[in-house]
Amino acid sequence: MKFITTLFLLLGTQFIFSQEITEINGTVTDVDNNPIPFASVYLPELKKGNAADADGKFTIKNIPYGLWQLSASAVGYKASTITINPNEPVLNGVRFQLAHDNELDQVEVFGNRNDHPDKIESITRLPLKPYEQIQSISVLSEKLIEDQGALTISEATKNVPGVYTFATYGNKRESMSSRGFRGIPILKNGVRIHSDFRGVGILTDMQGVDNIQVLKGTASITQGVATDLGSPGGIINIVTKTPKYTTGGSVSLRGGSFGQIRPTFDVYGPLNKEKTIAFRLNGALERADSFRDLVEKESFYFNPSFEWKINEKTTVTLELDHYYDSRTPDLGTVNLAENDMNGIYDLPHSQFLGFENDRSITENTTYAIRMDRELSEKLTLKGAFYSSSLSLDDKGAGLGKTIEENEMPIYNIRQRSYSTSTRDDNNSVLQFDLIGDDVYTGSIKHTFQVGFDYRASKFGTTSRSAGVVDTINVFQNIEHRLPNVTLGEANVNGGKTNSLGFVAQDVISWNSWLKTFLGARYSATETLSEVENTRSDAFNPLGGIIVSPIKNVNVFVSYTNSSYPRTASRLGQNGEELGNERYDQLEAGFKTTWLNDRFRFNLTLYKINNKNINLPVYDETWTNILYYAKGGNDQRQGIEVELTGRPLENLELIGGYAYIDAQYKEHTSYVYGSAPLNTPKHTFNAYANYSFRNRILEGLSVGAGAYFTGERPINDWSSGPVTHQGIVPNQKPFDVEAYTLVNFQAEYKFNKNWSLQFLLNNVFDKIGYNAYRTSYINQTDPRNFAGVLRYNF
Repeated sequence: MKFITTLFLLLGTQFIFSQEITEINGTVTDVDNNPIPFASVYLPELKKGNAADADGKFTIKNIPYGLWQLSASAVGYKASTITINPNEPVLNGVRFQLAHDNELDQVEVFGNRNDHPDKIESITRLPLKPYEQIQSISVLSEKLIEDQGALTISEATKNVPGVYTFATYGNKRESMSSRGFRGIPILKNGVRIHSDFRGVGILTDMQGVDNIQVLKGTASITQGVATDLGSPGGIINIVTKTPKYTTGGSVSLRGGSFGQIRPTFDVYGPLNKEKTIAFRLNGALERADSFRDLVEKESFYFNPSFEWKINEKTTVTLELDHYYDSRTPDLGTVNLAENDMNGIYDLPHSQFLGFENDRSITENTTYAIRMDRELSEKLTLKGAFYSSSLSLDDKGAGLGKTIEENEMPIYNIRQRSYSTSTRDDNNSVLQFDLIGDDVYTGSIKHTFQVGFDYRASKFGTTSRSAGVVDTINVFQNIEHRLPNVTLGEANVNGGKTNSLGFVAQDVISWNSWLKTFLGARYSATETLSEVENTRSDAFNPLGGIIVSPIKNVNVFVSYTNSSYPRTASRLGQNGEELGNERYDQLEAGFKTTWLNDRFRFNLTLYKINNKNINLPVYDETWTNILYYAKGGNDQRQGIEVELTGRPLENLELIGGYAYIDAQYKEHTSYVYGSAPLNTPKHTFNAYANYSFRNRILEGLSVGAGAYFTGERPINDWSSGPVTHQGIVPNQKPFDVEAYTLVNFQAEYKFNKNWSLQFLLNNVFDKIGYNAYRTSYINQTDPRNFAGVLRYNF
């Protein structure tokens, strides 16, 4: 019996060791063919498995021939199981496509957890996630925008610390600021829409937005000079939605306070069985009144896109984005005191200071053609052409000086003027980049980019004014019918600028804990005018270090600068051209990720100086400029703290705080130590969303956010020479009061298709003001509500 047992054991062992085995190789991607890093792949019958690498590729060795069930899973995605039947030594080409689990969609300021946000390379030019970049980057996801019911740029970007509304110019545009710099550039799909260097802002619709990318600090390396997209304050890039290769979409109807009605639709899917061609159509209509009588708006938005995967290595994407908006401009209210005292009048909502037919019409269309070509496993060629056209047509009232009696101003009585203006703006960008990812020279790893961009900008403006047409008393009933007026001669202006830039960046990984960032940009700009053409060039470097002392912690420090060529032709005391001004920026801090990248915390410190200013030198009367001289120091420094993520699967958090110390430290036009207009020292944001998981409340989620904007000067503090737009020389401007807005949201999902959302904004009915000098003093919306019925398919 012992002999027979031993014989069977030996035969069984021989059978096991002689059984044929195989190696399984494959990839795990999402439905859009983006790799899912570190997904889990498992054979439950054999209790064997492995994790995919950062590119979604996996290998499982020593698998016996036979029929097996193979499963793949990842946090935020629905698990998938397929049947395999390996009968060769190597089984290649196993592929999983995991669909997003809607209940685990990411609400993260820095975008998707396992991938870099769509089109972020258009501003960073590198294939790195925001967490891996040396620059401070925040990304607002589509789901965050939808959960909060945001309909404007300011409503969305209030989730980013240190980003705040500069002005709305009578609710005609949204101009945003960061780090004490007025009106930072706002792009759509990588191209500037309004080319005014002062950043007067734009209007857009949130329906077609996939994500909003906020790059703070100087963008000179990737974008251009400081008078264009290299603004030291940063840029905001609005990214529209692109096609998906699964069929789906949604329709919704929103109704709310002040007569708001807003239907939307979003449809996407493949156009062929091979799923190599896909489309997407987005659209929205909106009609709404305002809290203020006689103020209303109508808008139309349409966003079609098309994508073709020509082969496994080449993809072409076509996009169009069209927005039309017609609204009544709102002059807002007035200050009932001298410019050094805050006497902002809480104008009754029934009181409108303009004329009944005042109108501001915005029409904007952007186009984009993008091409990605994989040259090898390590090299990719990216090409893109972005174009935008903007048409503005404004007709409306303006407020002038107060009336004086016995040399005493009567602040409630104002002269009212009337004017018309138009603007046609065309911008385009042609951009090519050769990108290398995980390229090794010996043991040293490189992620690099070499590329160029060509930018063209052309604008034309006309304006006509009727001057003062009547006088109004803000305490009494106001006539809204425009009297007979005669417009003066048209003032025509325009300009054309072409610029060419060459960019190179290299992220060098010396080992597992040390990286260096090296980059440089050369920009050549030509401005064309009727009299003469002016040319300027600039060279801007970037250098930085990232140290990872422990896993999930990156400590970084960087230096870069941007050039300001707009005043380069100013002449010095001896008649010489003074050349470009320059902004220098130092930035340091650390970025951390925890809980499988579900929770992130960032701390950033920055200091930006402009010590190379071409300053005017005045005569004793402060009226005549004798010449210009190099000098001065405009300084911005501060701290930004950001926290975002999902500590629990059903709890989402976003928080941030920013301290901004912006000063004219040495300037011939402004008082030493004074802050630029509309710059708050403190901003704060906090948001939480909780989804219930118990049987009774399953399907219900509630969220709330609080947003604080600190007090800020309504104007610059002139030391003598500057007198325009409400500035009184040597008179300290008053501070606009701080305010906090609290919003509440609740959503109930009846099933996987139907949901109902309730939005309550400005819960405590706190009134705040956003002002552009003393020309426009616009209040925030009072308490308002909305309901959204949505059907997903």
